[in-house]
Amino acid sequence: MAAPLLLQDLYIYPVKSLGGIRVTQAEIEPRGLRHDRRWLLVDERNQFMTQRQTPDMALLRVSPAYNGFLLTHAQRPDLLPLYVPFEATPERTLFVTIWDDMVFAWRGTRAADEWVSEALGRPCKLVYMSDMARRDVEPDLNPEGQLVSFADGYPFLLIGQSALDELNGRLAEPVPMDRFRPNLVFSGGAPFEEDTWAEFQVGDVPFRAVRACGRCVLTTIDQQSAEKSAAGEPLRTLATYRTQGSKVMFGQNVTGPGRGLLRVGDTLQVLNLK
Repeated sequence: MAAPLLLQDLYIYPVKSLGGIRVTQAEIEPRGLRHDRRWLLVDERNQFMTQRQTPDMALLRVSPAYNGFLLTHAQRPDLLPLYVPFEATPERTLFVTIWDDMVFAWRGTRAADEWVSEALGRPCKLVYMSDMARRDVEPDLNPEGQLVSFADGYPFLLIGQSALDELNGRLAEPVPMDRFRPNLVFSGGAPFEEDTWAEFQVGDVPFRAVRACGRCVLTTIDQQSAEKSAAGEPLRTLATYRTQGSKVMFGQNVTGPGRGLLRVGDTLQVLNLK
């Protein structure tokens, strides 16, 4: 008898492209998990920043704090931890660009802007997406009119632990799951089984698997040291068996119900296949 599919891990990333926080339960909101990627770093032109262009962002660590989180620099003990609340206030506003979207955002404090600018050695700002802002999932794949935070394009990313195990069996040096920045990790099932799912539920919460997630150079950055793999791994190995068109696929982009509660250990049930 096959092992049941279980929700193994839950992650939120309060600031896009910075470290994640593993949680044991998470509330679902219209844009994804509560507090997930509601903050964003932007440059002096108000363009979004990620590890793709700024690998040192991996050195900015995120840890939970009361009603917010702490930012620390892994290699700069002289930088005192920065407390950031989960939500900002509308005292200072601006428009920021993320991919093809222009989004209305609230700015964090001046102290926060100074801290992240010092930490990354360049002028940048910390901004927040309020519930007033609207950013839609890809219209042609979004009949439900789902919203998304500052995540790349979808409110949830789902990956099976067996997919990572299968990949690591092909690599000279295994990589951890943090290279792929999932929200939901499940155990059980065959490698890449999630590719075949159309609708599934976690506990009593329904989800829709929309499409596979195309991966980028960020997966080659060690999240502890911020160093890029000289060999381009694991992207190079993934490309040998997970290429569709011009993209390398790993994980599923998922939309959800806009409300609900997830807990580590919840059972996953596949409702329909693609």
